[in-house]
Amino acid sequence: MDKLERRALPVKMEIRNDPAKPTVITGYAAVFNSYSEDLGFFREIIRPGTFQASIPRDDVRALWNHDPNYVLGRSKAGTLAMAEDDRGLLVEIRPPETQWARDLLVSIARGDVSQMSFGFEVLRDAWHTENGQEVRELLEVKLYDVSPVTFPAYPATVVSARSAQEIYDARPQTASQAAGQSGEPAGGQVACLRDRLRLYDGERR
Repeated sequence: MDKLERRALPVKMEIRNDPAKPTVITGYAAVFNSYSEDLGFFREIIRPGTFQASIPRDDVRALWNHDPNYVLGRSKAGTLAMAEDDRGLLVEIRPPETQWARDLLVSIARGDVSQMSFGFEVLRDAWHTENGQEVRELLEVKLYDVSPVTFPAYPATVVSARSAQEIYDARPQTASQAAGQSGEPAGGQVACLRDRLRLYDGERR
């Protein structure tokens, strides 16, 4: 689980409440061919097919805020269904009849909770440069969970900066980088994130 990553997207979730059927939460945990926000050292884009192998293979959980104490559904149990369509990773969750789940449904219906996130491990990716910035393409992942979330997974925090730096450093090197040239994008944000990392390291010692 040390390679686990998370991404959150401001995509609309809906509650379907049919008296004749179980209440379900539907929405997109990921959207294809749409650039992420600046993750500090790179941007990211999810390509169609990224989840195709994982959906039938992996036992994925639907969690509230990525918290394993609050399980909304599970693919193995048939309470979480997932599929790729032209837009992205579509999920349908059948939440349990518990008070905390009912409270969450109210928050989603009010629009207080409006983002979804997914936890994953990268199995295959590709890197390239666009307009002087590194771009990471996700091509295949192992899914761990999909989650309605309160906040995005990448706020400007030292922990986020550390994760982004590790991902960036692990990318395949270009010819110029192998020759000793830095392929790192310039900009004040990179310096700011690095300063936070140094402060974080100092606090831990």
